[in-house]
Amino acid sequence: MSLFLPYEKMWDLPLGGTAPGKQVPHWAGNVIWAFLASVFKICFRYRVDHRESLRGFKDRSGVLVVANHTSFLDVAFMYLAARPSQWVRFMGRENLFGNAHGLVGQILSRVGAFPVKRDAADRTAIKRATRMLKNNEVVGILPEGTRRGKSDRKPEIHSGAAFIAKMGHAPILPMTVRNAEYVKQKGKFFRFPKITIEYGDPLLVSDFDFLPKEDRLDGCTWYAMRECFALSLRVPRDQVDMVALFPDGRDFTQVFAEHPVPAHTTAELVEGAGDAEGGRREEGVRA
Repeated sequence: MSLFLPYEKMWDLPLGGTAPGKQVPHWAGNVIWAFLASVFKICFRYRVDHRESLRGFKDRSGVLVVANHTSFLDVAFMYLAARPSQWVRFMGRENLFGNAHGLVGQILSRVGAFPVKRDAADRTAIKRATRMLKNNEVVGILPEGTRRGKSDRKPEIHSGAAFIAKMGHAPILPMTVRNAEYVKQKGKFFRFPKITIEYGDPLLVSDFDFLPKEDRLDGCTWYAMRECFALSLRVPRDQVDMVALFPDGRDFTQVFAEHPVPAHTTAELVEGAGDAEGGRREEGVRA
């Protein structure tokens, strides 16, 4: 049992998934999960809906989980929702890992996080995330990059999520953490609302190939985020006002109204991936 490891080393070790060899030690992540799950269950009475959309990928395929970002607790609830059966490898701001003389980096790395440079094309982070997906791990990304309404940064959608899913040959799974934004509001004391974590249905980057090449990744990430907000607001996707949410971003509403994106289930995608893998093995035998 490793008490201390350089956290830079843990960023390149698998955690969950099906990759052979040494993994990030599980004991610390399990202790943190058990503690957080107990406290958060008491404080927030949280529940997870439609979790089978995530569970179906376990050991069968990597999956990129995306969510809207309203609270500093979003990542904690995303982590709790996947455990204890699955781990989520989160992209975290690079400057977080050196806090408290590296202690924060140890904790974050033990639960599966790895750093990404903000406002930059971080090739190292992209390669790590891609490798994790190919190892059938779960990678979590918040494409807005910052908490909505909690900073002076304008909300925007970063298309890196779709790019990573494409490079990792993995589906995208939208989700939301509902009511977490009410835990701490400006000028108010902490509150303890009932939290619901909900998963949607998976998307494939290839479903957006009808778009011009230069628009595919942006359109895919935009669509995935609209699914997240539909879950958050509990409304049909076509009732989400993306222009109001992202006033400076491109609006794809009319494009998808004219060209609906296929609906998928996790079972369908996993079965299809298995058939494709079986076909490749059969071709290899015949060759």
